Amino acid sequence: MKELKTLLSLMDSFSKLPGIGPKTAERMAYAVLDMKKEDIEEFGKAIINSKTKIHKCPKCGLYTEDDLCDICSNPNRDHSTCIVLTQPKDVLPFEKINDYNGVYHVLGGLISPSKGYGPENLNLDSLVSRISSEHIKEIIIATNPTLEGETTSLYVSKILENENVTITRLAYGLPFGASLDYADSLTLSKALEGRKKI
Repeated sequence: MKELKTLLSLMDSFSKLPGIGPKTAERMAYAVLDMKKEDIEEFGKAIINSKTKIHKCPKCGLYTEDDLCDICSNPNRDHSTCIVLTQPKDVLPFEKINDYNGVYHVLGGLISPSKGYGPENLNLDSLVSRISSEHIKEIIIATNPTLEGETTSLYVSKILENENVTITRLAYGLPFGASLDYADSLTLSKALEGRKKI
């Protein structure tokens, strides 16, 4: 059977998504071929709209369709406490547990020399300016308990050591090497409750 270039291109496009290997990309591509034309058009439109309408909040780095995200623009949030996260998706576990009412700041990655990602790539300048402009009193570093997460945590605490702010780290209810994505609500709640000063 002759290879279909368009199908191979679709598989290649799906395989660019994180966590999608060649077999999954193949299944997804064939699933697309079996979909109705209207559903495909709606799917394509949703992808384009998400890229054109959604941007990062200039304050914290979370995704939003507005000038500021819902959290930064909410006066009922505790703006004196800020959890520092690696990626925007890391906010979801904290929002699900309902034990935290502060704000967030997204670094945009972790220090990883092997991946070519250094301190200069972190979204730190805006965090430093937010501490004084928003009167932040506590920074809770919530990077994953991995080598890169620990390295980044130490670097962030070093950068902020001269700021008038308490710096804490999530407690280790989270196993080393684990991802926040997989933490259950109770573990995450206890890690937040038992955070340690750095």
